[in-house]
Amino acid sequence: MRFGIWVEPEMVNADSDLYRAHPDWVQHHPGRTRTEFRNQLVLNLARGDVQAYLWDQLHGLLSSAPVDYVKWDFNRCFTDAGWPGEPYPQKLWTEHVHALYALLDRLRAAHPDVAFESCSGGGGRIDLGILSRTDQVWTSDNTDPLDRLAIQHGFSQLHPARAMAAWVTDSPNTQLNGRVSSLRFRFVSAMAGVLGIGGDLAGWQRGRDRRAREWVDLYKEIRPVVQHGELYRLRAPEGGLSAVQYVRGDDTVVLAWLQAQHYGEQQPPLRLRGLAPDAAYACLDTSAVHRGSVLLHRGLRTALRGDLDAAVFRLRRV
Repeated sequence: MRFGIWVEPEMVNADSDLYRAHPDWVQHHPGRTRTEFRNQLVLNLARGDVQAYLWDQLHGLLSSAPVDYVKWDFNRCFTDAGWPGEPYPQKLWTEHVHALYALLDRLRAAHPDVAFESCSGGGGRIDLGILSRTDQVWTSDNTDPLDRLAIQHGFSQLHPARAMAAWVTDSPNTQLNGRVSSLRFRFVSAMAGVLGIGGDLAGWQRGRDRRAREWVDLYKEIRPVVQHGELYRLRAPEGGLSAVQYVRGDDTVVLAWLQAQHYGEQQPPLRLRGLAPDAAYACLDTSAVHRGSVLLHRGLRTALRGDLDAAVFRLRRV
């Protein structure tokens, strides 16, 4: 990404020139107080004049600067889903969506080099219709690395890793729970999708900057396998050891996390999948060579211990 923008085109502020000029452009019911949320009202995108206005504004914006990324947000629900003067106002529910798709299609055709991310109060708009028109989605506003393991486990049941935005944010997690987690755990958690960094870099110490750079370099190396490989959910995040595996050609990547170690017990080996039993696989991180049959039936030892530990394992068929 070189230059991105964050827009919320389906909303309008009541204290704006647009609303003062066109108060009938928002969803509303006659005689009812118009409900604001986040100081916003929802534009009636089913109207042709609203569609034309948004096209002019967004096309002009993307044509005016070297934008290569658009985060398209929708942060509130329909609360006044009315369309005064329309004989069949109920069609607003479907026509708004069709108009949204048509606007995105038109913008993508006019600006084919711009990447689009869908966001809606977090991960509220990740249906297959929107995914066919966007490059990735904002998975959740919850970026706590432990919580994200369960969120990402559910997301991956339907959607590929290359569509799942996953950010490394600061510790303690001041947004939600105050949880303290290591940079390692935060990075390995986010490496299961499209890695991004959302921390306050100005507050990072020099040593953390160096380690973060190393994690980013590692992710760039494994990114083709994670984003385009076959995904195997080895162990669900249910309180102990969890892991996912990606296989692409001769390369395998395993991401493993340990929530907590109980009674000092060792973690069970991870039985891998998708490997050739008669082949040998070299671990690029430990230099060990494993037989495929051993990895499939006995498993891979992670050596994780303590609380909130994590590791990345890279295997290559030799």
